[in-house]
Amino acid sequence: MENNYLCYKGRPLVRSGNEMYYGNMSDKYIIFIRELDSKKVNDVDIGTKFEIQLLFTDPDIKGRGKIAKSIERATFSDAMELAEAWLNRFNAQK
Repeated sequence: MENNYLCYKGRPLVRSGNEMYYGNMSDKYIIFIRELDSKKVNDVDIGTKFEIQLLFTDPDIKGRGKIAKSIERATFSDAMELAEAWLNRFNAQK
């Protein structure tokens, strides 16, 4: 089966509205990013606040128990930099 997802640094990045999932479901953790606030710049909405959550992919973990870490960042690039660091660090742990 061919992977038709947008990828960032070799991992799938799936967006729906102001929410994104980043990472491989076969790993222990993935990232959830939600745009919390934005502002208009030249008729374009620019995100100004993002929530980043490190989530367990284990289907037996339910609700808030899926959230391993959570933080906010002011720019999308800061959010993605942190997301990449968290996935590298936490998915490398045994």
